[in-house]
Amino acid sequence: MRYLDQALETYGKSDVYPFHMPGHKRNPLPFPEVYGIDITEIDGFDNLHHAEGILKEAQQRAADLYGSAHCYYLVNGSTCGILASICAAVKKRGRILVARNSHKAVYHALFLSELTAEYLYPAVTECGIQGQITPRQVEDALKKDPETSAVVITSPTYEGVISDIEGIAKVAHVHGIPLIVDSAHGAHLGFGGEFPQNAVRLGADAVIESLHKTLPSFTQTALLHLNSDLISKSRIEKYLGIYETSSPSYILMAGMEVCIRTVKEHGAELFDNYRHELNKFYKNCEDLKRLHVMTGKDLSKEEAFAWDDSKIVIFVRDSSKSGEWLYQELLLKYHLQLEMASGDYALAMTSIMDQEEGYQRLSAALHEIDRELCGAGTAKKQQAMNEKKVRYGNETDGSMENMYEQQVHRGSFIKEVYRPNPQQMQIYEAEEKETAEVSFDEAAGRVSADFIFLYPPGIPLIVPGEAITAEFIERLRTCISLKLNLQGSTDLFAERIKIVYF
Repeated sequence: MRYLDQALETYGKSDVYPFHMPGHKRNPLPFPEVYGIDITEIDGFDNLHHAEGILKEAQQRAADLYGSAHCYYLVNGSTCGILASICAAVKKRGRILVARNSHKAVYHALFLSELTAEYLYPAVTECGIQGQITPRQVEDALKKDPETSAVVITSPTYEGVISDIEGIAKVAHVHGIPLIVDSAHGAHLGFGGEFPQNAVRLGADAVIESLHKTLPSFTQTALLHLNSDLISKSRIEKYLGIYETSSPSYILMAGMEVCIRTVKEHGAELFDNYRHELNKFYKNCEDLKRLHVMTGKDLSKEEAFAWDDSKIVIFVRDSSKSGEWLYQELLLKYHLQLEMASGDYALAMTSIMDQEEGYQRLSAALHEIDRELCGAGTAKKQQAMNEKKVRYGNETDGSMENMYEQQVHRGSFIKEVYRPNPQQMQIYEAEEKETAEVSFDEAAGRVSADFIFLYPPGIPLIVPGEAITAEFIERLRTCISLKLNLQGSTDLFAERIKIVYF
């Protein structure tokens, strides 16, 4: 029998290096013993949902640090901030413009408020990740649908792609509507270290940031910044009262206070050192041959307005290997725990709390893996490919090799897997219908009653109300064959899916 507390303690004492969330990287900041400070809303400690004292002052310090008009502590993660912002900005049954590469929390808000969504599809980069949303896309969409009440985009993305927030905000404001930015991965932006500016100071009306992702703060701590009167402050507070717990953890809020104070008082030094270590790491990885550590040079201006290089994206340039293979190799052989893996890349998340040792270990591991891949002869490569055929299917005509080479290692995998699906009805309409669970083969030609995500990053491949095509079923099978983390309400790996039952 395993106990969570004991398993966590053992893991914390291990030599596994955390290239993943949370951003404190298991390095303790000055903090009291937790049981002694675990309280409720007693005298002298304020109430988060009606802050008038110490918590009001704490939130004001966060607002001052980021440059927002109002800032709200979130102890239910960025999710509750996204839900509150969308529900506050758009009245029930309203219309909204949404970047398709949005987190699932955005789609849950669409369902809860029964919104009609128009989707903006980001560019897919040459290297195979999802790129930016442009001001021109937003302008064109708003001209087509003047009833739109708000725009929602994600910037930066999981892989660090940043859109032109200032330009998009100006377009939205010309149309008299707010821009909501899911900047969960951007809490560290705007504090030096040669990182881009944060979305708050670039004119977004509501910005949601996960402190725990990229700064030294406890898991599920986040901030909601309100920056204009295009979204009602009273409505924001109303919906935070709905979506955020009525018993907020004082341990989490104290951790947020320490995080904000650390950035304010020591940010310059921490971010300078951060930049030094990142630059050194990227320089050390320039000579890799079969692996490739992404840099800003891999992204054109059409693909990305800017890029946050705190996200270390490592591509595998060997058609017999996958991102999942690299992820497992780094974990099992080198004790380096990365954040996630996708088709042909794995992602390491860094923060101001990462140590020189971690970068050195990752660089050394990548070079050793790279040498092994370079040393693998044609026979060994063919053997590995044959093993992959056995693992993912019994194809003997090379079809698996062609699929893997073409879809994954030529940068088209992401473009294929996130291809738009025909919309038959809105999410809330589909959610009200009777449903049935069927096999993949039976589902082709029907309407999805489910969200299906690749997680992380939590971007849907399909949402309720969209048509399930034969091509979509094949894309699901590709994800399954690559052992990517597909999530839905059914057992997708048993090839079962939920449909709208007419």
